[in-house]
Amino acid sequence: MGRSGERSPRRPIGSLARQRDADRSRRAAAAGRRGRFLALRSALSGRSVAGQVFVLNVVIVLLLVVVAAVSLVLQVQHDSTVEARNRSVAVAATFANSPGIQEALRSPDPTAVLQPRAEATRKATGVDFVVVMDTDGIRYTHPKPDRIGKEFVGNIAPALAGQTVTEEIDGTIGRLVQAVVPVEAPGGEVVGLVSAGITTENVGGVADRQLPMVLIAAGVGLALATAGTALVSRRLLRQTHGLGPHEMTRMYEHHDAVLHSVREGVLIVGGEGRLLLANDEAHRLLDLPADAEGRHVLDLGLPADTARLLDSGRVATDEVHLVKDRLLAINLRPTDERGGPPGSVATLRDSTELRALSGRAETARERLDLLYDAGVGIGTGLDVTRTAEELTELVAPRFADYATVDLFDAVLSGGRPEAVTPLRRTALGGGEDVPLYPVGRQIRFVASSPQGRALTTGRPVLEPDLRHAPGWHAQDPDRAARVLDHGIHSLITVPLRAGALVLGLVSFWRCRRPAPFDGDDLALAEELVARAAVSIDNARRYTREHGMAVTLQRSLLPRRMPEQNALEVAHRYLPAQAGVGGDWFDVLPLSGARVALVVGDVVGHGLHAAATMGRLRTAVHNFSTLDLPPDELLTLLDELVARIDQDEAAEDDSAPVTGATCLYAIYDPVAGTCVIARAGHPPPALVHPDGGVEFPEVPAGPPLGLGGLPFETTELRLAEGSRLVLYTDGLVEDREHDIDVGLEQLRRALEVAGESPEDTCRTVLDARLPDRPGDDIALLVARTRVLGPDRVAEWRVPNDPAAVGEVRAQVTRRLAEWGLDELVFTTELILSELVTNAIRYGGETVHVRVLRDRSLICEVFDSSSTSPHLRYAAMTDEGGRGLFLVAQLAERWGTRYTPDGKVIWAEQPVP
Repeated sequence: MGRSGERSPRRPIGSLARQRDADRSRRAAAAGRRGRFLALRSALSGRSVAGQVFVLNVVIVLLLVVVAAVSLVLQVQHDSTVEARNRSVAVAATFANSPGIQEALRSPDPTAVLQPRAEATRKATGVDFVVVMDTDGIRYTHPKPDRIGKEFVGNIAPALAGQTVTEEIDGTIGRLVQAVVPVEAPGGEVVGLVSAGITTENVGGVADRQLPMVLIAAGVGLALATAGTALVSRRLLRQTHGLGPHEMTRMYEHHDAVLHSVREGVLIVGGEGRLLLANDEAHRLLDLPADAEGRHVLDLGLPADTARLLDSGRVATDEVHLVKDRLLAINLRPTDERGGPPGSVATLRDSTELRALSGRAETARERLDLLYDAGVGIGTGLDVTRTAEELTELVAPRFADYATVDLFDAVLSGGRPEAVTPLRRTALGGGEDVPLYPVGRQIRFVASSPQGRALTTGRPVLEPDLRHAPGWHAQDPDRAARVLDHGIHSLITVPLRAGALVLGLVSFWRCRRPAPFDGDDLALAEELVARAAVSIDNARRYTREHGMAVTLQRSLLPRRMPEQNALEVAHRYLPAQAGVGGDWFDVLPLSGARVALVVGDVVGHGLHAAATMGRLRTAVHNFSTLDLPPDELLTLLDELVARIDQDEAAEDDSAPVTGATCLYAIYDPVAGTCVIARAGHPPPALVHPDGGVEFPEVPAGPPLGLGGLPFETTELRLAEGSRLVLYTDGLVEDREHDIDVGLEQLRRALEVAGESPEDTCRTVLDARLPDRPGDDIALLVARTRVLGPDRVAEWRVPNDPAAVGEVRAQVTRRLAEWGLDELVFTTELILSELVTNAIRYGGETVHVRVLRDRSLICEVFDSSSTSPHLRYAAMTDEGGRGLFLVAQLAERWGTRYTPDGKVIWAEQPVP
């Protein structure tokens, strides 16, 4: 066969298939590219919204670029002109003030001297001319020599007056900017003028050199703006899908028809919480006003929870909300999760059939809330009455319209209740305009009443309809009729039980709600009363313990002040609300008509602090009989507290005396002095007779029980009528203010207080006493008196036994003057014995003093520190009976030591 009959080799079938697929892909890609190109060209051709926006933005950007370029050129020209003016002024002023300029002007040929210098300056500074002229304007220098000797072109009058002139004129070398500066002699006389300038051609040259850069910047700005506009138009193209205005209008009409025809409410809320769109169904379900679109969702009159949900923008799925009389299931989704605009879309479905279920759930929720509030709102304090009031305030009107609490009187005082005693209306909640028994009324319930049955059985009683409750009517028929007329129709009464004890009754009354109490309400009432009973029982127990502690402490404090003439004293003691503490005070008469004032504080509260206070007060009483100075007494008290701590440290259940403080002061009415020492206690306040207040500097000393440091005393001289104010830290210190603030407030209160100690106490407590003091407050105010010279007699006795007779004679005369003749005999015997012993055993200095106070006081001073002792003398002893005789004749006698020796004293009652 010939070549024409030969067949070409065949390709494999798989290769042909792959080739067809590749060709199809290439054709599809090419078609896609052509489609996108055509779509983009169509979009930007002006028929679509994106194209129209692109053209408009390009035109606006082009105009802005042209305006910016023109503005830049004008600004450059202006800046160049200003630069020319400044340079001309600088060059002219520099040349005018250069050395030798004035001599050159006065020389025979100024041009020969100044022309070279002017040309050198012109070339060096880049100006077009530097001209020097005389005061007539005739040029001495010029870049063109033929202009020398001719008149200067320009305004020189201001320069002749000493001012600098800048102007734009047509000069001999063309349009120019020039400055004229005067050349002034030392006396201020203008002897010449200097002008420098730049031609407008050169000024414009600067602008022309900068114009290419301005045009380049404008071109770059136009390119960037066009590129940005193209990007914005491309994004708008994607968002509008290349649709034109007509297509978009038609699509909006279709969407609007669908939106308003669906039977589900649709709301679109913007990012700021304003309603952008609501369909007809949303208007119907929410009962929106006609102008709702554009208003904030919180201002549409919707229920608060529904409005907050629509404004929140959070994700919500089938949340049920009660709107008007409809239950709406609301779904809410934000619109900015995938790059959309900020805001949210909500859909609403009417779910009114769930009303019953939702109502029961809401009731259960309210009851749970009520029980929770009862757990945190009842028993906030440890006061029985306040706890009962908290219960009534909680349940009325949330659970009942009125609530009453009736407790046994013993419960109010902290005791155990007794069923045979009547109850007392302790709290009434819901209002006082109801004809129920008022607060404070004692009530004895009859056995047939619901309250009587509850007390007898210990079980709650429900009376759903009081009109058909004869047992309740039997309690008080008249009051029952008024209660029914007021509208009260249903009652629950529950006994307050704390273990086996019945503390009282709680009654719940329904008035405004038409539905009566039911079994569920009874269960809730039992739970509420059970929680309140625990708190009331705790308050009762605390009241009992607090009363015991207060009773103990008050029994340990002085019940009345001792009789004495040296001080007028007033005092106050107020226990803390949280429990009694260890604050105490005392007034102790001493020998020689002196009086000791004591204020102390044991830190802490409760029985232990009160008992410790009693021990310290007893110790101070005992130590004061020794007539010790304040510092020595505090030293003994410090050692005592340390021993108490050591003894109680050995017992596991005992607590040491930590933080005990004390202030001890001794006032002498004869000398008018007061010696004070304190152990960690606040300083005393002193009110002078003129009303001035100060806090004397008294060394603080460590608190009692620490040991190791001595105590120091301060002696104050007090004028008669001064008031010494002693107090504990509870008066000047609290959790909200520092002690310095408290002391300043105490100072202001004392400045306006009355003169009497009682008025002072009242004013201070009114100013400083908090509503519920957290610490005890002890306040002691003492107004000083002075024992005048007419009630004091003193003699120095020579160291001679014969002088005893003279002393007796002088004492006899003084007693006669005082009208105390009845005491002459006993006083002579007492002084004879004491003076004789002082002369014999007491050293060289003997001093006798007799005081007439509430008693007659005889004192014998000597320089010996040896103390006499009372003893019984035998029948054969010649001596030893003197002090025994003194002890028999005197009411009290004793010895006290002084820095110079000792004093033996004896007191006799004044008839």
